[in-house]
Order: sequence, then C-alpha cells, then structure tokens
Amino acid sequence: MPSDERAIIHVDMDAFYASVEQLDHPELRGRPVIVGGLGPRGVVSTCSYEARRFGVHSAMPTAQARRLCPDAVYLWPRMARYEELSARVFEVFHEVTPLVEGVSLDEAFLDVTASQRLLGPVEAIGRRIKREIRKRTRLVASVGMGPNKLLAKLASELSKPDGFHRIAAEYAAAELAPLPVGRLWTVGKVTEQALHRLGIRTIGELAACDTARLAGALGRHAVFMQALARGEDDRDVQPEQAEQSIGAEHTYDTDLEDLALAESWLLRHCERIAARARGRGLAGRTVTVKLREPPFVTHTRQAPLRESSASASDIYDVARGLLNVWWQTRTNPRLRLLGVSLSGFAERRQPGLFDGSPARRASDQVQDRINARFGSGSLVRAGVLRTRGQD
Repeated sequence: MPSDERAIIHVDMDAFYASVEQLDHPELRGRPVIVGGLGPRGVVSTCSYEARRFGVHSAMPTAQARRLCPDAVYLWPRMARYEELSARVFEVFHEVTPLVEGVSLDEAFLDVTASQRLLGPVEAIGRRIKREIRKRTRLVASVGMGPNKLLAKLASELSKPDGFHRIAAEYAAAELAPLPVGRLWTVGKVTEQALHRLGIRTIGELAACDTARLAGALGRHAVFMQALARGEDDRDVQPEQAEQSIGAEHTYDTDLEDLALAESWLLRHCERIAARARGRGLAGRTVTVKLREPPFVTHTRQAPLRESSASASDIYDVARGLLNVWWQTRTNPRLRLLGVSLSGFAERRQPGLFDGSPARRASDQVQDRINARFGSGSLVRAGVLRTRGQD
C-alpha cells in the first residue's frame, strides 16, 4: 500500500436490533423478526434477513410490513439493551484507532491509516474488528475497507451479510461502474430521477457522461458527482465531537390527552437522559421540552436549571413546569409526541459528583447501581409506572 494512501474501515452491524432480539431470544433465530413501532403510526426500525426476503425494510410503515409478512414476530425496540451492546462494539473500535466516527449505534467509520504501523495491514485490522465484536457480543458485523469513506461503505454494503471486502483505489472504477447510480452517496430520489432522464442508470455511465451535459441537470454539483462516480472522496473521518445535547422522545399511537399521563412520560424521559448524562460525566444547564400536536405542529419550550445538574429530579422539575404552562394555554391539549433534552453541558466531571441536593444525588446513585446490575429500567420512580406497557 502506498504510504500516502489512507486506510478507512466502515463497520455496520447486520440487522442490529433484530439480531439482538434473536440473540436474547434463541427461539426467534431463523424466523422473520421486525423491530419498530407497532401501532397504526409505527414504522420499521430494522428487520432480520428472514423478513427482508418478503420485501420488508427499515423506515417502512409497520402496517405495510404486516401485509407483506404477517407471520413475522413484531417487537418494540429495547433501546437500553441496544445501547449496552453498542458500547461494547465501540470499545473494539477505539482499541484500534482514536479516529472513530459513529454514524449510529450500529455503524461507524474508522481511520486506521496510522494504526497499520502497529497492527498490520488494513485487512488484518478488519479481521480483528470482526473477530472481537463476535467474541464480545455474539453478533455479526460487516466490514468494508477502502482508501476513503465512500469506498469503505460500499465495500461493506456489497458484501452483507457477514461481509468482509476491500475496494482498492486501482479497482474502484471497475467495481463501481455496474452499480445502480442510486447506490452512490448523495444520490437521493430526486437526483436519481434527474439522472435517469438523461439515460444514466449506472455509476459507470455517470462517470463517463459529458460534464457539460450533466451540469445542465445537476448544476454545479456535476463535477462533484462525477468524482464520486470515479471513487474519489476526500471526506475525513470525524472523531466523536463533544456532545451538544442528550434527549429522549416518544410518538404515541393514541394522542395524550391526560396531563398526569403526559407528566409520567416526561418523568420517564428525564430519568433516561439523566442516567445517560451521568454515565458520560456530564452536567447540563438547559432543559428543552418538545411538544407535537396532531397532526404535525411542533412547539419547543426551554428554561435553565438553577445550576448545572444531571439529576432526573432537577431536570423533571423544570420540564414539568414547561409542560404545564404549555398545557394551560391550549383549549384542547393533545400530544402526538413528547420529548425532553438536556444541553449546555459544563466541563466533564466524575460521575456522581453533580450539583444538587445530597438526597437527590443519593437517589440517582442508588438507581444507577441497581439498573447497572439488573438492567436498565429495573428501578424507576413511581411516577413512571403509568407508562409501562404503553410503548
């Protein structure tokens, strides 16, 4: 490998949420499993490969998925469990390079250019990542490698499931040429249709098209798009940035019309984001409440805490006040979605050493210890119990 060529790895967990469910429930292995919202407004978060054979895919309305695959097992997401396993996966990433760009819980780019001096060529690092993920989580990851992010991601996508593939710079144009143009990064439905009108249906045809003719349809993006079609991509892997906010929200199958129930949901969200903030050693200063009336009218209300905190009680006190003020201004208050977020983080501190009353700190610490030992949600405040079974 030339010394000046980057080595980028793209890792994508295979059908992550569904695979976790099949891991935790062996009786589901080999069966179509669909994870997502189960109500009339629900959408598919992810599905097993057994379900994909029926045409089911992520972001599809759950009602449509039920028509395509009525015999599948339909499950609500268990985000706490997915976050737990995601943390183990990202531990593997950070053991091979500090340059990790997380795309989601189950996907990341890694720049391992410098790591090769210590760990060997990019293929050896890729095999190590696959092996360690399997060892620590019993889950399968697809690994793609290339000289840039575009080719690394395509390599993992083209080799799924349980993928392992490298696209070298000298072979990139040949590998990309027969692929549908819609597979190219930045090509959405509108751009794809514009290219089809020009008779361009493959990436190879895009690369070979007259640039002036292409500019008539894509404008100033034509040169950039053709560079991508040749496998050229100069984007850097962006390591994890300082967290700007931590939030939680929920869309309801039946609109919330009862203030007490809305407060229970708000408390549930506050517990979740407070625990995440404490786990990251963060204390926030600003609370924001997100309120969506049916069908899609969204309001936000924001207020500061008296001092930086990661206490669920402190966050809830402010969030509840914002919710109540909004509620009282509506003639017929109804909520399709309710969320809350914490932002304005102070410097990182040792978890557990947050401002606030000693009693509240002690309560949070006890809750953290019990939930760490017995699983997220094992210990919640009494006010949260009304939301159980209403996910």
